[in-house]
Amino acid sequence: MRAILCKSYGPAENLSFEEVADPKPEADEAIVEVYSASLNFPDGLQIQGKYQFQPPMPFSPGSEVGGRIIEVGSSLSGFEIGDRVMATPGIGGLAERVKVKQEALRKIPDNMNYRTAASFVMVYTTSYYALKQRAKLSPGETLLVLGASGGVGLAAVELGKLMGARVIAAASSDEKLNFIKQFSPDELLNYSDGEIKEKVNHLTNGRGADVIYDPVGGDLFDQACRCINWNGRLLVVGFASGRIPEYKANLSLLKGSSMVGVFLGRFRKEEPEEYEQNFHELFSFYEQGKIKPIVTESFAFEDYIDAFNVFTERRVMGKVTLELKSE
Repeated sequence: MRAILCKSYGPAENLSFEEVADPKPEADEAIVEVYSASLNFPDGLQIQGKYQFQPPMPFSPGSEVGGRIIEVGSSLSGFEIGDRVMATPGIGGLAERVKVKQEALRKIPDNMNYRTAASFVMVYTTSYYALKQRAKLSPGETLLVLGASGGVGLAAVELGKLMGARVIAAASSDEKLNFIKQFSPDELLNYSDGEIKEKVNHLTNGRGADVIYDPVGGDLFDQACRCINWNGRLLVVGFASGRIPEYKANLSLLKGSSMVGVFLGRFRKEEPEEYEQNFHELFSFYEQGKIKPIVTESFAFEDYIDAFNVFTERRVMGKVTLELKSE
């Protein structure tokens, strides 16, 4: 089979496109034939050696796919050959076939295509966990979403509205903000000038945001600490800017605010029943048409460098996929 391999850390140009042996399932695994694979920001970090979990070399990146089961292990239950699934293998998704543990497989609804299936799990489960369990977002509260045009940011805007919050969607260009409009945020904020503090305070009559969803980090995090409401919660989701910021404890004291970490993988391990309930609710939202995953750019498998560079160049709007096989 064909696979994209990381043999040395660096940009996407360092990756290779090769023929490799087909994977074989362990007892509790299935082999998924990949139709569509989505890219996420952590994939770009992983190939650079900058992610918190680094697999041994060589490895195929790719944590999220949509496809069809073509082989099952001896103890796998609940799935069979031919099932249409979304899968989160962790690594190995940028290949024509990938082995996936039973707990990382989900059957997909009949009205969901593989491209959507490959783009659903990471963004929605992350953002819902962040807003529901970590922020405990309440109707009527003000939610500020930084990096709102990216995959997790858009999901946070959608879910925030669904949960009854007043949503301020913030991004780095008017183009991105125009894209976000289709999700009906209450306010739009352009921080291309590097400033958000005064803009947020203006939009909230000086109170600040009750919940700030931050997948960006860096300078925006520094300012977010200063435009948060009393009893506010600052959600640390990621560091797309490249700089991991430091939290000034005196600001927490003065604002009565909290910095709250959002680590989906640990949540899934420590609170599996809550994770499953979240997934059940998200599927229900999808089937009712309340959330609508959007893939804005799709690339042929061979054009993986161009796909990765959408992230490198900070051009992400919605989800980005590689297409391996037609439906």
